[in-house]
Amino acid sequence: MQDRPDLDERALRQALDAWELGGARLTYAPVGFGDYHWIAETGAGRRAFVTVADLTHKDQWGGDADAAFAGLRAAMEAAVALRAQPGRDFVVAPLTTRDGAAVRRLGPRFAVSVFPYESGEAGAFGQELSEAERGALLDLLATLHRSAVPEPLAELPPPSPTGDVLRRALAECGRPWRGGPFAEPAREVVADAAAALRERLAECDELAAEVAGRGARRVVTHGEPHPGNVLRRASAGHAGDRPLLVDWDTVRLAHPERDLWLVATGPADLDRYARASGHTPDPAALALYALRWDLRDVTEYLTWFRGPHERTSDTEAGWSGLCETVARLTR
Repeated sequence: MQDRPDLDERALRQALDAWELGGARLTYAPVGFGDYHWIAETGAGRRAFVTVADLTHKDQWGGDADAAFAGLRAAMEAAVALRAQPGRDFVVAPLTTRDGAAVRRLGPRFAVSVFPYESGEAGAFGQELSEAERGALLDLLATLHRSAVPEPLAELPPPSPTGDVLRRALAECGRPWRGGPFAEPAREVVADAAAALRERLAECDELAAEVAGRGARRVVTHGEPHPGNVLRRASAGHAGDRPLLVDWDTVRLAHPERDLWLVATGPADLDRYARASGHTPDPAALALYALRWDLRDVTEYLTWFRGPHERTSDTEAGWSGLCETVARLTR
């Protein structure tokens, strides 16, 4: 996020003492979208990547901040367990505290986790990968999808909770929204696209029923293996750069296609994955997860703009994201 959270950094430093980083110099890193990040550096030259999650914006686990923290903790513990499996060194999992915790509560609203600082270059969401880069990432996903399932890992819920939120917004777009400067513009966008959005929701339900009816296997999925979450760094003993996967709060049990639609661009990529994994991708599942992604984005933007908010660089980016996503859904 570009804007800093409403957080006392003294409390953050106190929390970081559990990772022996309480006295580290903190530099805010305005990267990503959703969480807040700092780079911590000690006088001894140790560096770590600190992430603070706003639990009031983690609605993928449903409920309140306590439910969000429980979900985030399960995801971080799953990442730690994945990293410990042979051949899964591409998992950039959180470091644990002295008492073994992968994430700690930081007051009623926030939670903090700490990751190893990996030097390298990350891509950006929507960036086009080369054939070689896609191949390396598809091979990595095939390995991930063969992983033993960590005990705390949750299953991805069906699309209906997201659909319920969007349907409620559609039902209420005939009267003013008063959350902040983007509330009324968001209402107008939804009202203009209401018919198409209802069609997309129905299509998502139909695809979900079709995929569920096949009883396809569920595997460990990252959830967001787009270029923005892929870090490339030079690694001794490897030809070229070695891809690493960051941002594991979306790790869930789901169909492999939850990851594949974000990487594969055509039949050759899908064939490569099939050879590496032994699983032939399902076109209906690929369509389901692509559509689900866009509908969830719209839901998250609307939840944001229907609640109290101000005009900031982050809400302006969210407004652009809402307009782009709705336009894609209505084409």
